[in-house]
Amino acid sequence: MAVADDLDHATDSTWDWVAQQTRTYLASGGTEGHESNGVYTLVLAATGRRTGQPRRTCLIYGTSGDDFVVVASKGGADQDPDWFKNLQADPSAGVQVGTRRFTARARIASLDEREALWPQMARMFPLYDEYAQKTDRVIPIVLLTPQD
Repeated sequence: MAVADDLDHATDSTWDWVAQQTRTYLASGGTEGHESNGVYTLVLAATGRRTGQPRRTCLIYGTSGDDFVVVASKGGADQDPDWFKNLQADPSAGVQVGTRRFTARARIASLDEREALWPQMARMFPLYDEYAQKTDRVIPIVLLTPQD
């Protein structure tokens, strides 16, 4: 079960540029890396489904009410990203949004929610529409609800 404190000692993404962004974000206390050209990112820590160890990555996010919204795009790959599979196995996550840090509960958006949220997320990051065209899978949208 990942919690906010796991952000400090979780294993970074295997993608070097994501790992560097994550380290910069956290080292600055969330003052660097949160916003770039109008796109906002958060840091997510989830428990590895095979290792049981916390894993962390940076993700673009939007909001819906009190929830934070992330897209499991993996650049349009035919497989879901590992962080998404990890949240399916254990929906507890540590999250940092800017300087705010909290434990969240993740859930997959319903079809109705996804229908409303996809256009919002694609406006923020237009490549999502291109990613959706590259794959036959329906790219999941995840809602992260703060628990504390």
